[in-house]
Amino acid sequence: MKVSQLVVQTLREAPASAELPSHIFLLRGGYIKQLASGLYSVLPLGKRVLQKIENIIREEMNRISGQEIDLPLVHPKELWEESGRYDAIGDELLRFKDRTNHDMVLAMTHEEAVTDLIRHVVSSYKQLPCMVYQFKLKFRDEPRARGGLIRVREFVMKDAYSFHTTHEDLDKYYQLAYEAYKNIFQRVGIAPVIVQSDTGIMGGKIAHEFMLEAPSGEDNLIIAEDGGYRANQEIAVFDKESVKEDEKALEKVPTPGKKSIKDVSELLKVETSQLMKCVFYQMNDSLVTVLMRGDLNVSEIKIKNYLKVPAIFPAEDKLILKFGFVPGYASAVGIPSNKNLRILVDDSVVNGSNFVAGANEKGFHIKNVNFNRDFNSSDIGDFALAESGHKCKGSEVLLKAVKGIEIGNIFKLGTKFSTSMKAEFLDEKGKSNPMVMGCYGIGVGRLMAAVVENSHDKFGPIWPKSIAPYQVHLLNIGADPDVVSTCDHLYADLQKEGYDVLYDDRDERPGVKFKDADLWGSPVRIGVSKKTIAEKACEWKLRNETSFEKISLDRVLLKLKDYFGI
Repeated sequence: MKVSQLVVQTLREAPASAELPSHIFLLRGGYIKQLASGLYSVLPLGKRVLQKIENIIREEMNRISGQEIDLPLVHPKELWEESGRYDAIGDELLRFKDRTNHDMVLAMTHEEAVTDLIRHVVSSYKQLPCMVYQFKLKFRDEPRARGGLIRVREFVMKDAYSFHTTHEDLDKYYQLAYEAYKNIFQRVGIAPVIVQSDTGIMGGKIAHEFMLEAPSGEDNLIIAEDGGYRANQEIAVFDKESVKEDEKALEKVPTPGKKSIKDVSELLKVETSQLMKCVFYQMNDSLVTVLMRGDLNVSEIKIKNYLKVPAIFPAEDKLILKFGFVPGYASAVGIPSNKNLRILVDDSVVNGSNFVAGANEKGFHIKNVNFNRDFNSSDIGDFALAESGHKCKGSEVLLKAVKGIEIGNIFKLGTKFSTSMKAEFLDEKGKSNPMVMGCYGIGVGRLMAAVVENSHDKFGPIWPKSIAPYQVHLLNIGADPDVVSTCDHLYADLQKEGYDVLYDDRDERPGVKFKDADLWGSPVRIGVSKKTIAEKACEWKLRNETSFEKISLDRVLLKLKDYFGI
């Protein structure tokens, strides 16, 4: 492609709203253009990168027996009601009425549609297992679109779905998908951090996220310093190092004006780990209180998963007081049971003893509060947030928190969708069983942005050979007829040999061309000038290196074959 014919416009400066390197360089290089918040048009350079990423993904999906399909973007409301997600998902799911006044949705994911497809095509165990996948536009009414393609409202997702007769068969295929994902990310130049994750709106039992460790990431990852444990912070577990002592008698003590953990700790000269705090949430007219050791923070994801609800909200003081708690001085001691009250007790409290807790009286706390003796609950679990400095469960290895960008995820969905939507098969004995499902997703645009986050300098992206929009960037330096003629012939020869070549044939200053070459990030840049022609040579520069070398023109093809291995 000649740059004079390329549909592109580079920018010397990125818009002020662009902060992440990928957002800045994809805008400045003319790969994408913002249409509205979270909505981007993709220009030819960006489309070439996306197509190459898709081809890599397609090859790896086909290697694990995937079959490509295409599902509708618009779904009827009834399909999502079958799965139970129509009411469970909030405003991210865009709902509308068609011209016949029928309720429809713009799909943000395709579990319902693919389950409907397979339940009508597959009926026997003889047809299983199978896996289908697609590259499909999706829409999520994201409330906080940011970072260019990192968090958008409209996006292309590669989503794959596998169907099995047993959970054991899903386990085997899940491992195949796991390895295929590692191959995909390796081929685009990323070494992912793979972590256990929350299943979220997808449901199911087990999920893994493939993350790019990056300061610009939105996800918090918890990683053991020896690499032996990795999980999303939302679900990470850790050693709470609780110690049991002989129970002591309750003692009410004055704590005037001292409401915070820090203030009470300093006043009573006790460690924050010896305090017990109450964290309150509300669900309509019901109250949920989480009892937690004072030095720990609450993981709201763990609470939502335990309660099996899509959302929880901080409780208002009015509701807290209604159930007998006193904000700032609250505990479960002396609180009467109520059908609209759930008391969740973190295991750090159950396994500890003699805590300082609120007296449910303004200006007072109680010493030596113990679970079972002074209050009780059947809702016991791990509700604490893992953070840097905590220890791995069962070891002395420290955990650290790092930022990451999610670039792919895989889920063991189990029978969540097949049961509710009656996607069943007949086994060898003629008995009907729900299909066991797996789900495997990669956001294609986000992956392109993640590659830039992972591989760039101050001048622009440094694309891996596998997905660069063009392998070779050829440019004429000066408008001398001999320079132009040499470049034209070299351009033809390189194309004939099968290389993707971007030929900057514009009548522009060398500085402009060099800056654009850096933004377009081709692995190899070849420059031809009047000076190099006099030596029957050209300038050879790799994008990931700062210096160039002169090579003879008759060595260009050999050097390219050596560099690209083709």
